[in-house]
Amino acid sequence: MAYTYPQAMAPDGRMVAMPADIGPGSMFYRSDLLARAGMKPADLNRSWESYIAAGKRVVAANPGSFLIPDAGQAAQIIIRTGLKSGEGLFFDKAGKVLVSPTNPRFVRAFTIAKQIRDAKLDARAGGAFSPEWTTAFQKGNLATEFSGAWLVGHMQNWLAKDFSGKWGAQNLPGNTYASWGGSFYAIPQQSRNKAEAWALIRYLTTNRAQQVLAFKTTGAFPALKAASTDTVFTQGVPYLGGQKARVLWRDAAAKIQPIDVNRLDPVAEQIVNDALNTVLDGSKDIRTALTEAQMLITRRAR
Repeated sequence: MAYTYPQAMAPDGRMVAMPADIGPGSMFYRSDLLARAGMKPADLNRSWESYIAAGKRVVAANPGSFLIPDAGQAAQIIIRTGLKSGEGLFFDKAGKVLVSPTNPRFVRAFTIAKQIRDAKLDARAGGAFSPEWTTAFQKGNLATEFSGAWLVGHMQNWLAKDFSGKWGAQNLPGNTYASWGGSFYAIPQQSRNKAEAWALIRYLTTNRAQQVLAFKTTGAFPALKAASTDTVFTQGVPYLGGQKARVLWRDAAAKIQPIDVNRLDPVAEQIVNDALNTVLDGSKDIRTALTEAQMLITRRAR
């Protein structure tokens, strides 16, 4: 997929890794919890506003449940969607900081996350794979989760084995599209077996049968476009109650735009996350938090 290559490029323009699998974003939902509230999956993804409104009804109808593991996840999605091809998350092509109290993308991300937190809809479980996040899944009290298509592999194999057939998948709210990482292979400069390493990488990333096998066994969505025509894509996913979700993910992957990568993205992301946490805990308002984040990122960039 075209959008994977910018992630594998060095600042000087060299390609330094090969994409093996990708993570087209998806909203996973518990069909039984929604049904108990008289809600349909479409009620959750028309927009972020409808996600919150419908979520309140779902949580009310299922005591002890939560709509989402952590409100910050909604902000992360909004920050990563609605971008045009080649735009950056935190910096533009000239290196100018995009994080600011006047940037609608960041203001909306913080606003939606704050609304979710204030409505007590999230489990405050922090990031994915934290102990709290894992526990919430295993207890079965999460109504939705946002992640890449690969999450199904974890859910069916260990994360939520007891809830097979009760989960479904659909696009992100507002029919937006985003990528949840993926896997890349690279050869260290000091490697003594570069020819053998390259042969292995070439097999794992360009062999159609191997790409399909990895998808079947672990849920690793193929980065190789040629693999996306395999018949496995039109088959139902047993864990998702037989839903043909792979077609949904394939279509979503084709609509994800390449994002420009800046070497300081990890620094900016941490600063933005810290700023968001001060908004979620009520210690700062959105304007103040984003203003301070803009100043910190600008200082680090210099």
